[in-house]
Amino acid sequence: MLGRKNYTEEEIDHAEASVAEQLAVYTSLTGAIAGEVTGKKVFAALEDFEPLFFGNMVLALDRYFVHRVRAVTGKDANPLNEVEIIVDSLMNNGGVLRGISVLKYVPDQSVLKLEIGDPIRVRADDFTRLSAAFFAELRSRFLA
Repeated sequence: MLGRKNYTEEEIDHAEASVAEQLAVYTSLTGAIAGEVTGKKVFAALEDFEPLFFGNMVLALDRYFVHRVRAVTGKDANPLNEVEIIVDSLMNNGGVLRGISVLKYVPDQSVLKLEIGDPIRVRADDFTRLSAAFFAELRSRFLA
């Protein structure tokens, strides 16, 4: 597929609804567990599961718009590029944040405030903030 310079409101809304649905199901599941289950093993398993699940949610978030072109996305520190850097690091660097030479990454301007070399452990609240910023930036730069 060729690079995309814009997306329709329907495409963005669909992706945002899908992400929101998965986040709601996760929240429902963890709420049910917290209300019904006791035991250190269960909560330890949930602690281990959360960053894996939300790391994969970042991958899914990126996939909807993977063909976005750099000319529109820019090379500056923004949530679209932060997601790209996180995805690259999850896929190709063992989950440790590394920069991409063509992108400017400024930890203080990022949503998650990760430093280069930090392990990526995205939690539910992190993903909520990151996805909201991603969709806002996507709309401002790519909405057809």
